[in-house]
Amino acid sequence: MQRTTKGTGYREQGERKSLLSPEPSALSPALQCKAKGTGYRNQGTVKKKIIAVIGGSEPDAQSLALAEKVGELIAQQGAILITGGMAGVMEAASKGAKKALGLVIGVLPTCDKESANPYVDIPIVTGMSHARNFIIARTCDCAIAINGKYGTLSEIAFCLMYNVPVVGLNTWNIDAPIIPAKTADEAVAIAFTKIR
Repeated sequence: MQRTTKGTGYREQGERKSLLSPEPSALSPALQCKAKGTGYRNQGTVKKKIIAVIGGSEPDAQSLALAEKVGELIAQQGAILITGGMAGVMEAASKGAKKALGLVIGVLPTCDKESANPYVDIPIVTGMSHARNFIIARTCDCAIAINGKYGTLSEIAFCLMYNVPVVGLNTWNIDAPIIPAKTADEAVAIAFTKIR
């Protein structure tokens, strides 16, 4: 005699039970959507936008102030901030986002989540040094570059390689489709208009 034990995902076969695909009612709502083949996003969930703030770890005072304001504006508009999770522009933007009660993801180059700046909510430990810049570029919907040196330049390049819009604020002036902005307000406004 074979029957499925409701909600357990097991089918009884005499004395033995074998694991089958669980009944949809035994799954979380997200997995129920996938089990039904409808896809997670089709269930009325609104995916939050993720905006990266990329920039130097040793910026000038003007860049720090811009980064903090940018982080605050991103959070005020309900987006998630993603950074490299360390000091400088990354920490200033994170501080601004937390001031507006935003969510901050830090993709760390180190092997230790304690190395994240104090404003990071979700530290992602990679141990990948600058290679973690690729993760940031692939995760964000748009990036705002503030100040920065070659690490920031690599993030800009990764973003542009994958058609992620980049807004530039007091950063690299190169022959690339970086959208220039003069103020934090302008940079964030442009970022939200460029997100698909």
